[in-house]
Amino acid sequence: MRTGKCLPVILMLAGIMVLVQLVNTLTANSLVHHGIIPRTTSGLQGLLFAPFLHGSIRHLLSNLAPFVVLSWLISNEGLERYVRVLVLIAMLGGLLVWLLGRPSIHVGASGLIFGLWSYVLARAWFQRSLLSLLIAAAALLGYGGLVFGFLPVPGISFESHIAGAVAGIVVGWIMHSKTLLANAR
Repeated sequence: MRTGKCLPVILMLAGIMVLVQLVNTLTANSLVHHGIIPRTTSGLQGLLFAPFLHGSIRHLLSNLAPFVVLSWLISNEGLERYVRVLVLIAMLGGLLVWLLGRPSIHVGASGLIFGLWSYVLARAWFQRSLLSLLIAAAALLGYGGLVFGFLPVPGISFESHIAGAVAGIVVGWIMHSKTLLANAR
């Protein structure tokens, strides 16, 4: 496993989330308006910023552990692959929220978390290796309750959850479908 180079990057990203939330809290949530605002030009900035912004400390804390754990489960593919997966999920998931989301401000790492989770599951489907299946089983056992995040709940961007999950599956297909096709021959 090549997780050694990824862990500092994962922890740095989690640290950035914490620092951004500290600034956001000290400035009366002044940064939240940098989230994804569907179908607005200014809302496109949220594609970059939304995963680092949270509406409250509680919101941040609910996202930190799953972000770190799911990121770590992907890190066995190496740093370059991890970064590519993370960026693609964030951009594709964010774009889907921007295109299809309710007219509200969407912030938080939960879309990214749903994307990482579904990527781990999709990777197992496409790779069909013992390691990827074991990692997917761990993700299902640890975070299978995420499926309830697809249900609409007032004040929660279920659109981010669905968009992130779709993005994770698409990224898994892009990254690993060649493995499935090669094994079929």
